[in-house]
Amino acid sequence: MFRATIATIWVVTLGLALSGCAERSETGKTQVTRADFGDEAIITDFTLAPPGAKPGVCYGKDVTPATIEQVITHKMVAPAKFGPEGNIITPAKYESNTEARIVEDRTPIYFETPCPPRWTPDFIASIQRALTARGLYAGDPHGTLDEETRKAIRAFQMEMGLNSAILSTESARELGLVEIDLS
Repeated sequence: MFRATIATIWVVTLGLALSGCAERSETGKTQVTRADFGDEAIITDFTLAPPGAKPGVCYGKDVTPATIEQVITHKMVAPAKFGPEGNIITPAKYESNTEARIVEDRTPIYFETPCPPRWTPDFIASIQRALTARGLYAGDPHGTLDEETRKAIRAFQMEMGLNSAILSTESARELGLVEIDLS
């Protein structure tokens, strides 16, 4: 079971790595060939989806980083030595100790996202144009899911409380790129 799950994750990850950018084939049809989401992933396998996931829906998975605080403590290792008149002969010696404490653990975040077949160059160029109109993307709409596009997606979604470079379905609706679910 464990090996099957790892194999499934690997296949999904490989599929994701091949699913976002596209090129034209000899027949003139668009072929999806790759997408680089970095450490983030789009889940298309229902068995890997979050609890309560809808069948046939793709989910973005991102992980919020842990919140770590640095705590510095000072401990006296040798007290001060005073002379007969009360003056300090040797000052006290202290040792500083820095310790990292996890305040909040890493947390996986799941959210609906457009499924990989939709991630064509035309769709990505539409994302780029929509983000340009909002002042978040400064490049040409070339249809490649590059680092600048991902940064702009993250910046747009941060305004709505989602820290991810994977475009959520909600954000895609907000940008006018996917249909609104009326059900």
